[in-house]
Amino acid sequence: MIQIDVDMSEGSEFGRDLLSQYTSFRLATDLGVLSENECRMLPHLFAAADEMESIFWKQAYGDREELLNSIEDLALREYAKINYGPWDRIGGNAPFIGGVGDKPAGANMYPRDVSKEEFEAAAAQDPSLAGLYTMVVRDANESLEAIPYHEAFADEMQRASEELLAAAEFADDPGLRTYLTLRAEALVTGEYFESDMAWMDMKDNRIEMVVGPIETYEDALFGYKAAAEAFVLIKDMSWSERLSRYAQLLPMLQEGLSVPPEYKQETPGTDSDLNAYDAIYYAGDTNAGSKTIAINLPNDEQVQLAKGTRRLQLKNSMQAKFDKILVPISEVLIAQDQRQHVTFDAFFGNTMFHEVAHGLGIKNTLDGSNTVRGALKEHASALEEGKADILGLYMVSALMDAGEVEGDIRDNMVTFLAGIFRSVRFGASSAHGRANMIRFNYFLEMGAFSRDGETGRYSADYDKMIDAMNALTEKILRFQGDGDYEGVAAFVAEYARVPQQLQADLDRLAAEGIPVDIVFEQGLAAVGR
Repeated sequence: MIQIDVDMSEGSEFGRDLLSQYTSFRLATDLGVLSENECRMLPHLFAAADEMESIFWKQAYGDREELLNSIEDLALREYAKINYGPWDRIGGNAPFIGGVGDKPAGANMYPRDVSKEEFEAAAAQDPSLAGLYTMVVRDANESLEAIPYHEAFADEMQRASEELLAAAEFADDPGLRTYLTLRAEALVTGEYFESDMAWMDMKDNRIEMVVGPIETYEDALFGYKAAAEAFVLIKDMSWSERLSRYAQLLPMLQEGLSVPPEYKQETPGTDSDLNAYDAIYYAGDTNAGSKTIAINLPNDEQVQLAKGTRRLQLKNSMQAKFDKILVPISEVLIAQDQRQHVTFDAFFGNTMFHEVAHGLGIKNTLDGSNTVRGALKEHASALEEGKADILGLYMVSALMDAGEVEGDIRDNMVTFLAGIFRSVRFGASSAHGRANMIRFNYFLEMGAFSRDGETGRYSADYDKMIDAMNALTEKILRFQGDGDYEGVAAFVAEYARVPQQLQADLDRLAAEGIPVDIVFEQGLAAVGR
């Protein structure tokens, strides 16, 4: 569990300044909507999540206690907890502890001294080295060896499995009981497909549990390795009912993409769910540095094509970021005559359709040789996040034109612009941060927004924003369909940077004391208060 436990008067000024980039928020919800049995599930789900916390520390850094015990500065110790190591996740992974060196691109999931060339040569002989669910180590002969997660983290996986089985005993919903049982088995066998399918099949569960090795952001070397994480969520049934229709419209939206037919030939799954939740627990990868406010899973392309994905909107976390961060940012950087267009409904809609938009486009390269994720390697995540941001705005515009969504598209556009300033602060070490840098520079180049030199505030040009949206959509989908690794690498190098003027504007936000992100007060004591 992560929260700021140190008195802000303690520790060095440097450490306190780092901590001040985060503001606390309590994860709570109305437990009165849960049955007695569902309430009895929560301690077991939290305990399973804590095992993912332990695993992620090992994947991201190594020995948690050894590191924390070595840091005398109390503020820096707390900052290490937030970052799951001594590298600043919202500061380009710069070390904030002396003597630790640069963060390895592969975190602790590969040997620190491995080169890309050595790894690729070895993986050609042993494909398990590139598996989603393996740690790469050196054997006694200094050769590379793959250790499956369920062996490398056998104790943690076994304990998490037992907690999921204990929770399943109290599950009122049969679909949730089946999923927890299959997921418990998956953690100790490393076979996740059946539990992912079962997760997509359950529809009426009020409690949601995401647990296991899932996202590949932590692996900046190749983007191959899934990192351990967990969410415990409570579904808002009334909000979810309102949102359920949009996933059914994916085939229509896929057809309307502004790309040649071959780049939209895949048919999105229409069994997707779109639901709203209150988050009550984050653990592991998802709790490191900047916090997720929406989820689109599972990542398995086979499951996506068969059943689509589930999009989970985390309402309470989203509201916290809007109130504590986005509104203050807009007061500093958005032109006064457009500021009324920064609204929570637009922020929720942009975030929601970002997640739905992951289902659009293409999952496999046109020549059939690879998945997009496999072809684009370490650049896949940033490009996919950029795609989802752009296509999310496209979806809002298209659905408003079709009469499926009510609202003022100007709200979504200006909130989208303000959102770039929020997310670009996550830095180059974040896939979301890089995606926003790319979008800022590309949109600025196309005149989609402008900066007033006297006030230092930005205004959206609504017509040019649509043009930029369509142009960047086509560029990204072509990169993905072509599996053009070299082209993407050059594109990222050119556009995933913070121009001097933008950095000066971001510094203004810091000077105003606007936090970059949130940390959570969470767990049994917090959720029911």
